[in-house]
Amino acid sequence: MKKHVVLMVAPLLLAACATVSEKPVAHEAPIPQAQQVQAQESVRMPVMKRYKLKVAVGRFTNETNYGRSLLTDAELDRIGKQASDMLTSRLVQSGQFIVLERPDLNKVTWEQEIARDTNLVGADTLIIGSVTEFGRSVGGKVGFLSSTKVQTAKAKVDIRFVDVKTSHAYFSAIGAGEANTESGEVAGFGSRAAYDATLNDRAIAAAISDVIDKLVSKLSDRKWKTDVLEVKDRQVFISGGRTQGLKVGDMLAVMEAGDAVKSRQTGFEIMLPPKKVATIRVGGFFGETETQEGSICEIVEGSIPKPLSPKLFVTEP
Repeated sequence: MKKHVVLMVAPLLLAACATVSEKPVAHEAPIPQAQQVQAQESVRMPVMKRYKLKVAVGRFTNETNYGRSLLTDAELDRIGKQASDMLTSRLVQSGQFIVLERPDLNKVTWEQEIARDTNLVGADTLIIGSVTEFGRSVGGKVGFLSSTKVQTAKAKVDIRFVDVKTSHAYFSAIGAGEANTESGEVAGFGSRAAYDATLNDRAIAAAISDVIDKLVSKLSDRKWKTDVLEVKDRQVFISGGRTQGLKVGDMLAVMEAGDAVKSRQTGFEIMLPPKKVATIRVGGFFGETETQEGSICEIVEGSIPKPLSPKLFVTEP
């Protein structure tokens, strides 16, 4: 019986020690590398065409009791300024907006006066808001030989989108964030956490990130459109290019906006339905930056009368 056991175990040991004798052979991909790179770049491009809203961050204040006192100047509102700076940075990083400087506009105009160039661009939307909730708490558990300490900071921000032309607040969102740190010790050994000031920054940053997600989601609901720059024979030059999701071969519609009629019910102007005047196809692009990029199109159907009417705009068919 023992011989049979040895005979059965031996093959298992040999199998466990077996190694692959054949070396792996490299096979060339069926798709050329240039096409793979082009496919990866197309994946990074936005799937849907998107209109980049020109926004400016205006007033952003701290409406909580945290960090405020009778001796604190309103212009030195650290938490409000911190939230404003974070919001501006997140808007730029999102790539969904064209962000115009407003809090430090005096520094920008000063530099432009030195360079004798004061060509400022107006914003479509003004973003105003405030830190509405902010606080810290300390908790934990204490046992016979062990203890834990948890520091938590919570923040909430409230923002509004205001149409610059009509002063109509057409969108609002609330963002909430939380940050915490935990320490513990057993029988006198372990970590003891002092007051962690970075929790404040992390909580506000989390609240700003939360509200940015809602802003980008709201922006995707807006229908993409752009303007006609120039028409030469059958060529049409329009604003916007690759960063807004346009591709060679895209078909677009040139529309003429309807008249604006003031409503006696609401007091706002209502635009009558637009009419289509031409269909164009994207053939190429020009421009070096996202604020200067454009597309070269050709007229496929219809015509665009000259001189160009300010009512003309381009959108998806």
